[in-house]
Amino acid sequence: MSPRPLEAGPDAAKVVAGALARRPPAERAGFLRELLAHTAAGLVVIEGERAAGEAVYRLADAVVARGLR
Repeated sequence: MSPRPLEAGPDAAKVVAGALARRPPAERAGFLRELLAHTAAGLVVIEGERAAGEAVYRLADAVVARGLR
């Protein structure tokens, strides 16, 4: 059985927004940190260490660039 296409379900932003809305404000940052960690681990399994490392590097680069503004 092949996985359903992403178009078949809610988009990722809506899923994350819903999960954040159900948490108290003090727990939201921790939830997002855990989500990032689990997402990176999932990428390692699906695409390999190199692709996952590149995605994490691009994310870190975007954070640094935003901080420089």
